[in-house]
Amino acid sequence: MGEKLICNNKKAYHDYFIEEKLEAGLVLQGTEVKSLRAGKANLNDSFMLVRDGEAYLHNLNISQYEFGNRQNHQPDRNRKLLLHRCEIDRLYGKIREKGLSVIPLRLYFKDGLVKVEIGLAKGKKLYDKREDMKTKDSQREMSQALKARNRD
Repeated sequence: MGEKLICNNKKAYHDYFIEEKLEAGLVLQGTEVKSLRAGKANLNDSFMLVRDGEAYLHNLNISQYEFGNRQNHQPDRNRKLLLHRCEIDRLYGKIREKGLSVIPLRLYFKDGLVKVEIGLAKGKKLYDKREDMKTKDSQREMSQALKARNRD
């Protein structure tokens, strides 16, 4: 089986330099998985924190399951990440030492399990964002010019 993308965090690539990527599992309830299968998730403004030696994902919004009953989940609860102890310790050390952040990049199904790709990220300054926009604009203009040239 392959991967089925649930949602992407496009804003992460705009606001951060991604230095390293990791795959982690999530501890979820049944109605959360059903809601994810319907594609009802939002990764914007979510981040990872380490508390008591365990990694938690904050601000991950999974909408309530439409056909759920009173046992439905809370949409904005903190969810535990499934990582090895050495990975948690290494990430925690980099967060404390260098002032980096850990943010989720995408949420997907892999072999029937929900996985989240997290990235060790460093925040961009405003001039970095402007530089990225300039390069994207120049790339777009070049590709449009090549298309116009090939049509003639």
